[in-house]
Amino acid sequence: MSQQEESRTRMKRWITVSSTAVFATVIIVLMITLISTVVGVKSQEHEPAAAAVHSEQLAEMDSNRAKIMMWGFAAAAFSTAIGSVGAGVAVAYVGAAALGAIGEKPELAARALIYVGLAEGIAIYGLIISIMILTKI
Repeated sequence: MSQQEESRTRMKRWITVSSTAVFATVIIVLMITLISTVVGVKSQEHEPAAAAVHSEQLAEMDSNRAKIMMWGFAAAAFSTAIGSVGAGVAVAYVGAAALGAIGEKPELAARALIYVGLAEGIAIYGLIISIMILTKI
């Protein structure tokens, strides 16, 4: 195996490992977001120490409003999670292609980073949608 083929094999292995790491990180963030949202909503309903404080608020709030808030928080978490997963997948593919292009022509590094940044913008779109949802509930 020549030096160039060995270098390409190492680069492909590194790209695979880094893409897997990004995807795993996004999945972990998704799970933490969903779990914290569900636990936060459930703890508001069952917290005994704050029962006296929330009793007046719960008397005013009917069960439909509570369900709307629960689904609103879940929708905000879901939009952030899906945006993050999409950004992770996009950055994995664009980053792999960018590293390949930089390996062939090092002067393309600045242009390649711009495309990686554009792919990362997908996560920001999901976050903006979450903020819009949270302002409406």
